[in-house]
Amino acid sequence: MQILVVEDDSVISDGLCRVLGAQGMTVQVVDNGLAADQLLQRPDTAEVVVLDIGLPGMDGFEVVRRLRARGGRVPVLLLTARDAIEDRVRGLEIGADDYLVKPFASAELVARVRALARRHGEPPAVLTMGALTLDCATRRARVGERVVDLSVREWTVLEYLLQHGARVVSKQQIIEAILPWGDDLTLNAVEVYVSRLRLKIADAGVAIRTIRGFGYMLEPAPAAAADTAP
Repeated sequence: MQILVVEDDSVISDGLCRVLGAQGMTVQVVDNGLAADQLLQRPDTAEVVVLDIGLPGMDGFEVVRRLRARGGRVPVLLLTARDAIEDRVRGLEIGADDYLVKPFASAELVARVRALARRHGEPPAVLTMGALTLDCATRRARVGERVVDLSVREWTVLEYLLQHGARVVSKQQIIEAILPWGDDLTLNAVEVYVSRLRLKIADAGVAIRTIRGFGYMLEPAPAAAADTAP
């Protein structure tokens, strides 16, 4: 497994190399955001990026933002000494996949890296229903020829629903798909994302149906038009 570690503290980066290397992973290290941004413009630079937020030259947030803007799908695990919820939310909103606050246990780091690599190893796909198309490789959504502007979390909710087709998924399952930790997202927040998505895909011939007491499912719009409750 190829891992890119972006960390300007040599003591921490050396420790990460030892921990990950002991698990049979190949680790490349850079100590600033500009170098990381350049490396990540190449295909197949890494299977997982372990990225500090506080970096010289360009911070970790900007590295992630540029990566996702280019359509890069490599999973990113953010590391930071800051534990403010605002930083965690910001990182996830711009496209990071997971988050660890320093100090952390080596075993947890390894487990999270392996989990991200497993998810990333699934082949990209184009998901469709009605006029709605999700290109999971480029993370672009369309209704017919119209590009649908989705936030990171809106994309994840819609992708999760499409992946499950006509099966009902619970709000808790959606939370777990959006975040590795579910306590930072409420059930009410899921309802907000679903309401936004309903507006954005209203002309797609697809509806997000509420199955009261269970969760949500996607189905052709005519059968679901009567049920638009959050």
